[in-house]
Amino acid sequence: MADQLRAGIIGAGFIGAVHAQAVRVAGGTVTRVAASTPDRSAAAATRLGATAPATGAEELIDSDDVDVVHICTPNSLHVPLARHALAAGKAVVCEKPLATSLADAVALAAEAGDRIATVPFVYRFYPAVREARARVAAGEAGELSLLHGAYLQDWQAGGASAGWRGDPAEGGPHRAFADIGVHWCDLVEFVTGHRMARLCARTTGGGTATTVQFETTAGAAGAVVVSQTAIGRRNSLRFSLDGTRASYGFDQEHPEQLHIGGLGANTVLDRGSATMSPAAARYSTLPPGHPQGYQDCFNAFVSDTYRALSGDVPDGLPTFADGVRAAALTHAVVASSTSSAWVEVPTS
Repeated sequence: MADQLRAGIIGAGFIGAVHAQAVRVAGGTVTRVAASTPDRSAAAATRLGATAPATGAEELIDSDDVDVVHICTPNSLHVPLARHALAAGKAVVCEKPLATSLADAVALAAEAGDRIATVPFVYRFYPAVREARARVAAGEAGELSLLHGAYLQDWQAGGASAGWRGDPAEGGPHRAFADIGVHWCDLVEFVTGHRMARLCARTTGGGTATTVQFETTAGAAGAVVVSQTAIGRRNSLRFSLDGTRASYGFDQEHPEQLHIGGLGANTVLDRGSATMSPAAARYSTLPPGHPQGYQDCFNAFVSDTYRALSGDVPDGLPTFADGVRAAALTHAVVASSTSSAWVEVPTS
C-alpha cells in the first residue's frame, strides 16, 4: 500500500463529491472515479479532481493504483461491489445502507472480518455529540429514562422526485427510515450506550415518514419521528437524552451547541469551550465562532478510517458491524409496520 492512500470512488453524485473532498483532507489522493457510463466517468474524474476515470466499477476495484474503495452507488449495488473490493484485498468505505437485507449485511460483515471496512455514520463526529457521549459515560446524566427526537427533511415534499431512492428495489417501502432514520438510531445508541431492544413502528406517506416507539436494553423508553416531507426542515436531526441528573440536547442544524438541562438551571455549551472533554476537543478543528458542519464531520470520518489503516483504530469509528446494526433496526421497523405490533430487534 502506498504511503499516500489512493482512493477510488464509485458513484459521482452529491455524496461522491463529499467523499472526494474528505479523501483530500485526510491526505489521500483520488486516483480513479467510476460513474454509470464511461463518458460520465470521464466527466466525473475532471469534476472530482481524480487522476483518471475508470471505465466501470469492476475496473476501478481491480486497479493497482486504488488502495481504498469508496462505494457511493444506489443501494442494490453495495453488496456486490463491497464483496468484490474485499476479495481484491482493498479497504472499503460503503455508504449506508450496507445492504438491502439483514441477511446480506450480516454476510458482508463476516466477509470483512477484521479488515478496515467502514460505514459513514458521520454525525458521530460533531464535537457536541462527542461531548454528550463523554458526559453520559461519566454518569453526569444519571440514569437515562427517555430518549427522544426526530430526523426531518423536506426534499421529497410537494411531490418532488425521489430519484432512484423512489424505486422499491432501491429505497424499499420504508425508505425514509432506511435512509435517515438509521442515522438517528446510530447516533443515540452511540451517545448513550443503550441498545434498542424492541420497537413499534408505523410507516406512512409511501415510505417517506416513519414513527417509532422503542424500549432499550438499559430500561429507557424512547420515540423518534422520521420524515423526508417535513416542509421547512432541511436536515434537522435532533435528540434529547433525559436523565435523572441532567438532559442533553443536540440539533444538527445548529451543531455548534450542546444544550444541557439541569434541575437548577439550563446551560448551553459552545463548541471550543475550555470545559469540553478531550474526546470532543479532538474533533474541534476550527476556532470558536467559525462553524463546523457536515463536511467537517465527513472529513473526520474519512481521516479516522485512513488512520485505522495504519493500525491505529480511533474510538467510535463506525464499521460494517454498525452497518449490520442499522440493517437489524430497519428489519424490525419493516416487521413492526407490517404487523402493527411490537417486535424484538434482532441481535445479529
